[in-house]
Amino acid sequence: MSVLIYAENADGKFKKSTFEAVSYAKAIAAQNNTSLVALSIGNVANDELAALGKYGADKVLNVSSDQLKAFVNQAYASVIAEAAKKESANVVVLSNSFSGKGLAPRIGVKLNAGVADGAVSLPEQNGGKFTVKKTAFSGKAFAVVELTSDNKVISLTPNSYKVAETAAAGTVEDFKPEVKSSDLKTIIKDIVKATDKVSLPDAEIVVSGGRGLKGPENWGMIEELAGLLGAATACSKPVSDAGWRPHSEHVGQTGIAVSPNLYIAIGISGAIQHLAGISSSKVIVVINKDPEAPFFKVADYGIVGDAFEVVPKLIEAVKSYKASA
Repeated sequence: MSVLIYAENADGKFKKSTFEAVSYAKAIAAQNNTSLVALSIGNVANDELAALGKYGADKVLNVSSDQLKAFVNQAYASVIAEAAKKESANVVVLSNSFSGKGLAPRIGVKLNAGVADGAVSLPEQNGGKFTVKKTAFSGKAFAVVELTSDNKVISLTPNSYKVAETAAAGTVEDFKPEVKSSDLKTIIKDIVKATDKVSLPDAEIVVSGGRGLKGPENWGMIEELAGLLGAATACSKPVSDAGWRPHSEHVGQTGIAVSPNLYIAIGISGAIQHLAGISSSKVIVVINKDPEAPFFKVADYGIVGDAFEVVPKLIEAVKSYKASA
């Protein structure tokens, strides 16, 4: 028996969330005194594939197929399930990313496996049973689920597990699974990405703005602060609905759920729908001129003040700190 990790890539590069999932899967493999096999799908360079070994993969299966250049949910799920069967893997781990959220239940069906999506810590094991802590209710709470099936699928919430390098180097081998035409009924022909920005779901720091900024013309200070901190930019739903910012930056229950190490909310009151998407953040900082804003009740740190006065001073403080560092 072994553990299989699906190593998701973006344009041939592995993201930090992938290395987190590999480190997490390696810890599970160590708990069971077994090996870790990584599966990569798509055109990925050899040096990138070799990097998976640095984080614990004993072996890397490389699937390079013209049919699978673009992500296709059903086809990828079939390939991952086939790889699990080939390697006799009874635990499959993947990142709880956009694609991971669609893949996990499909893999579960194909392997007749129990599924724990959005895990935030290592499972506790007892006689083949996994007890897994995971996010629930759009991140507003945690749930503890028990996986009692022989096969198990776990998707890991990004930024919830440390990246751990090892001294080992995994071997790389080609894997050529059968790709069924029935799995390729939907094909993604083109994906347009904002390549110059930090990916919001994977960001360790997020700077977010709300209606308190009064208009899109005032977003320059949000972007400047985010640039200084190496952060992603985000916004509340009313802001994206008004067209001030793209919907791809909308954070909340009906938008993107994030779990950064630091979430800075500027001019956002903190409606329950917004809080549902950011409650897994490790540290929350709120800047709002309304001392009764609901956001202050969940904030780790809060500044009651006008964003147009506070944020420029914060930017200058960060610049001064970086200049002296």
